[in-house]
Amino acid sequence: MKYTHVKSAMVAAVVGALGLAFAPISAFAGTATATIAVSTTVTNACTINNGTLSFAAYTGSALTATGSLTVNCTNNGAYNIALNKGTGTGASFATRYMTNGTYELGYNIYTSSADTTVWGDGSGSTATVSGTGTGSSQTVNVYGAIPANESAISGTYTDTVTATITY
Repeated sequence: MKYTHVKSAMVAAVVGALGLAFAPISAFAGTATATIAVSTTVTNACTINNGTLSFAAYTGSALTATGSLTVNCTNNGAYNIALNKGTGTGASFATRYMTNGTYELGYNIYTSSADTTVWGDGSGSTATVSGTGTGSSQTVNVYGAIPANESAISGTYTDTVTATITY
């Protein structure tokens, strides 16, 4: 008889334990919600890479060339590119100079292939070049022209013009 009571007690304990395992726990029955405010500010940022403008051999006839700069600005970010006069002695926005020692060869840089508007810093009659970033690298063309009948001795002529991007 003792054995039956133990067996019955054990069955009752297992059934009770299973019942508790599947019973809802009222201590965790409520819920609440909250929000998390997430924000950032995207600022316009740009980079500009060194460009090139290489003319063919100058023989005294008017000569044009197209070069380029590469810019990369934030998507939809505005930018403006100015050029200085260059490092040639006596250079101005009216005439920039490539030099070979003490010899000079006049030329200029323009905002378009029409060679009508000098690309400078926006002062005087010069203009700058503006654009809108795409978030990827963009090519900005540089148009150069050497007028006819420049007197120059043979040799290699160079100049360095600084491009400044404002954004």
